[in-house]
Amino acid sequence: MTKDKTASPAYPAPERLTFPDDEARFEWLPMLLDAYHIADVGVSEGVSREEKQGRVLACRKGCSACCRTHKDIPVYPLELVGMTWYATEKVDQPVRARLQEQLRDYQQGDACPFLVDGVCAVHPVRPLACRQFNVFGQACAEGEDPFHTRRQDVMTPIRKYIDDALFTMLPFYGVGHKTERRKMIKSGAVHQLARELQRCNWPSVADKMSEFDRRRTMPAQRD
Repeated sequence: MTKDKTASPAYPAPERLTFPDDEARFEWLPMLLDAYHIADVGVSEGVSREEKQGRVLACRKGCSACCRTHKDIPVYPLELVGMTWYATEKVDQPVRARLQEQLRDYQQGDACPFLVDGVCAVHPVRPLACRQFNVFGQACAEGEDPFHTRRQDVMTPIRKYIDDALFTMLPFYGVGHKTERRKMIKSGAVHQLARELQRCNWPSVADKMSEFDRRRTMPAQRD
């Protein structure tokens, strides 16, 4: 893959994630990964534009303030499928046990259930809203949601990349015709598909993880 020479040093040009075996199993996975790559390229370009204006990205590896404080994170159904798949089939111990416990015990108002020891357990398939949230200037104070306290420091994602990412995801919902997809995006109807992350049924994901583990150990038990 050719690197984007205009990419931000703080947010390097991303490469598309690949899970070849899983992408062959799940027809929805390639479109999700394609959409995330489009969004990530847009974020890299957006951060680069801000840096050229003299602004400094405050977000750093290890910062998880937004994961603890944000209460209205939108997540689309295809993203929920991706997060469930990744949690069920890709997260290993010891993080797996902690994640499963947090999902099972999740209560609305808690920090994101995927935040384990300050790290996103499903970071490769985190939602678009998380990927696009970038803060400049000072780091977030404990308990602060800068989108509401200092909107001017929160990067506005480049609309073209957002629209293209959502356009790529729409066939999952049975909207395959390009004209219809464009209409849904232009009208904003696509956003009606989103749910608040806090209101999702996360205990059901913990159940899926348990079932996956049970099925994975069955052959060993028969031996």
